[in-house]
Amino acid sequence: MALRAVPVTWPEGIVARPITPGDVQAWADLLAARELVDQGGENYEAADLLEELADPHLDTEQATIGLWSGEQMVGYAKLHPRTSVVDVDRVDAEGTVHPEWRRRGVGAALMRWTIRGAGEQHAATFPDYPGEVRASAKSTHDGTIAMLRGLGFEEARYFYDMKRELDEPVRALETPDGLRLAPFDPTIDEALRVAHNEAFRDHWAALPRDPESWKTHVTGSRSFRPEVSYVVLDGDTVAAYALGYEWAADTEATGVREVYVGQVGTRREYRGRGLARAALAKVLAEGARAGYQRASLGVDADNPTGALGLYESLGFSVHSKWITFRRAL
Repeated sequence: MALRAVPVTWPEGIVARPITPGDVQAWADLLAARELVDQGGENYEAADLLEELADPHLDTEQATIGLWSGEQMVGYAKLHPRTSVVDVDRVDAEGTVHPEWRRRGVGAALMRWTIRGAGEQHAATFPDYPGEVRASAKSTHDGTIAMLRGLGFEEARYFYDMKRELDEPVRALETPDGLRLAPFDPTIDEALRVAHNEAFRDHWAALPRDPESWKTHVTGSRSFRPEVSYVVLDGDTVAAYALGYEWAADTEATGVREVYVGQVGTRREYRGRGLARAALAKVLAEGARAGYQRASLGVDADNPTGALGLYESLGFSVHSKWITFRRAL
């Protein structure tokens, strides 16, 4: 569909403009209102959102939009920046509408803006590759799913949000001779980034992390917790790793302190030796000792390394299911 065939008309009373740092509290309020109704398991402080806007690759003028009714942000959308492409230029999008403003055409208008913006971003960055825009929905959110399908999106992939209570002990696992399990240290950060890119090179839609985005979203994030992050080392080589994160807003909203295992991987030449299992078991054990009550993570249902089985064997169970939708640009 040509870009000119995706018109955007905002409902009466709505003012649309790019999101600025001064908007982050209103943005956080919008997301809190969404969570009360949708129960997606995501809570944010204003500082978390300010960090998102500070991404050096994000063009906030072109890739973000906030919808306002007076002083209240009633909807938003954001396109995620990419710095490389492998096979398909996949433009990931996120957004929501305040529950009190739903069923007024706001969500459909936001998605039309998203489709148009993703097409423009694709044309400006990687036009020689096929392009698509992607959006995710919880499997129980029938209204969002129907809207996406109505706008030409199709199901592409399924993901599970998994959780494990930490009141049951986690058995420590030995690493093979010649390898050692060690806590995260900033001196290995670049080696860890390289290991991560290698570990995920054969995963669906995975892109290599450049140093800036790695710092912004992985080990430089305010949610990163090095004290519950572990690596398996072969000399100076990072063979496997499991990295822990914590969102203070989640703890405040739920009353449960949860460590989110945001990154787990094993370099391909080290697979089949239980290294990721050992690193993850260590994160769980240290998390329990540090006072975390629960652990969580996300997994691709079709992960080629059998990650789902690994997590289940360590006591994780599926908490919710999510669907990634795609639409060709």
